[in-house]
Amino acid sequence: MEREEDFPIKEIDPTASFPYLAEIPQKPKQLYMRGSLENVKHKKVIAFVGSRAYTSYGANACRTLIEGLRGYNIVIVSGLAMGIDAIAHKAALDAGLTTLAFPGSGLGWKYIHPAINRGLAKEILASGGALVSEYPEETRGAIWTFPNRNRIVAGIADMVIIIEAQEKSGALITARLGTEYNKIVGAVPGSIFSGSSHGTNWLLRLGATPITCSGDILKELGLEAKDVPLSALLVNESEGRVLDALTEPKTKDAIAHELGLTSAEASVIFSTLEIKGLIKESYGLIERIA
Repeated sequence: MEREEDFPIKEIDPTASFPYLAEIPQKPKQLYMRGSLENVKHKKVIAFVGSRAYTSYGANACRTLIEGLRGYNIVIVSGLAMGIDAIAHKAALDAGLTTLAFPGSGLGWKYIHPAINRGLAKEILASGGALVSEYPEETRGAIWTFPNRNRIVAGIADMVIIIEAQEKSGALITARLGTEYNKIVGAVPGSIFSGSSHGTNWLLRLGATPITCSGDILKELGLEAKDVPLSALLVNESEGRVLDALTEPKTKDAIAHELGLTSAEASVIFSTLEIKGLIKESYGLIERIA
């Protein structure tokens, strides 16, 4: 089993390690790293960012989209923050994908921010990923370090995907930087009634790529989608029961009543299946499309 001292902090050359950084303004003068970049070479890099105050819809969307990237030459990048960032890192680990974390702090174990995600940071290292920061080892996270960090996350990525974002958030800063750096910027559509989706829906109005399934991501990156059997897309038994019940279009309430689901349970399942592209809603009716 790896020990903490097996992942010492090393100084690395920013543009030699991440060639895209040569193309951005205010490129970092130095980077510090724990772990390895061996598993990053010749792979597409996707930055997943979003709200700390995420909803169940946002969490399910993030997990489902990343799970659909299993087996592809893709690296998942995020900022190790609470919320969507942490969910993205965990989903990448679960899907067997390499993930890189860019905390807004130094890489000393006592300084990695937030402290609650230090265990996740160690999992990332143990899986063959890396922690990267432009800040010296004992730098504490501060109000200015996080926006600075976002430019690097956007800078090294081929594509930036925003899961959920309020109208004023760090995720939107990353999206703006991605646009300035000529990256592909995608956003997951959200409810018009959810404050957590105001930012993503705003991005879509400005021309961001709608991300409704993993296939949308693969298409934008020029990767050929593999044929995946429907059974492989199902995450749990409850989702399968909903699909089986859709022998004809039905209302959400009718399905929930038929299967004995609470409103909260039904909402999560419907959101997940819609993200996977297995159902759609039209005129108040849920219809199975796969």
